[in-house]
Amino acid sequence: MHPFTKHRRESVAALGEEKLIAAIRRWLGAASPRTPFGIGDDCAVLAPSRGRQLITVDPVIYGRHFDDAVPPRGVAEKLLKRNLSDIAAMGGRPVAAVLALTLDARTSVAWLEKFYCGLAACARKFDVAIVGGDIAQANGVLAANLTLLGEATGPRVLTRTGAKIGDAIYVTGVLGGSRASGHHFRFTPRLAEGRWLARRKEVRAMMDLSDGLAKDLFALAPPRAVAALDAAALPRRTGVGVRGAVADGEDYELVFAVARRSAEDAFTRAWHRAFPRTRLTRIGHFAAAGRLPPGALNLGDYRGYEHLR
Repeated sequence: MHPFTKHRRESVAALGEEKLIAAIRRWLGAASPRTPFGIGDDCAVLAPSRGRQLITVDPVIYGRHFDDAVPPRGVAEKLLKRNLSDIAAMGGRPVAAVLALTLDARTSVAWLEKFYCGLAACARKFDVAIVGGDIAQANGVLAANLTLLGEATGPRVLTRTGAKIGDAIYVTGVLGGSRASGHHFRFTPRLAEGRWLARRKEVRAMMDLSDGLAKDLFALAPPRAVAALDAAALPRRTGVGVRGAVADGEDYELVFAVARRSAEDAFTRAWHRAFPRTRLTRIGHFAAAGRLPPGALNLGDYRGYEHLR
């Protein structure tokens, strides 16, 4: 669905800011609490956090993260879920979100209504309160930036640092072909899996896959180490080759390091008892730099997505 209209009476320009905000309140419904805990004041008010607070922000931009082939509800779901994936990667629980819109005056009210109804449904599903936001106008632009607040669910918050040479590398789900398959907006953030992994002592570091293994694993690798991957072990979406599995990006799966001396069989059995429907694959290990085992996939031959390059 094209987000812009040629008819002014169908656009946000026909409403103006005040009526548009009133419409947004209606579209969000129960997903947004009443002021001062929701939309309507200068700031939202949140209850004190029970654990360490987490905060993340991600946008969706027309022409970059979505096009006319993605339905407005799918755009909203992608916006919220890609932020939820960041919370999942640290073993956290989402709490509340604020949304900043940048709109061309030609933006279709019908498109925006579907967007907000999709956002409300997704927020209710994952128990996220939409508590505020902002609207700005810019010619030729349709973008939404969502800031998501969360909290730790236990004494431990997993980060990207902590892996050691020899640690095994695991990934959830399947990889590659995210755009062609529609996975980039239809995915399910691994919130429950992330919380479970944060409680496991043998899991040393974790992150979510947004830019592809070829780029993201460099952030997870310990100092003076490289990821030694088994190409045959990569869990690939049907029709996707090795390059697509490591470089396509927007997988929104979890990749994590498990201590080398842990009982891997016991860990895998425990995983399958907890998550029988979520695929788990050991794809390699971290090796000392310059000592890539024979036959291991050299990620230096591939490139994931990098902004501004």
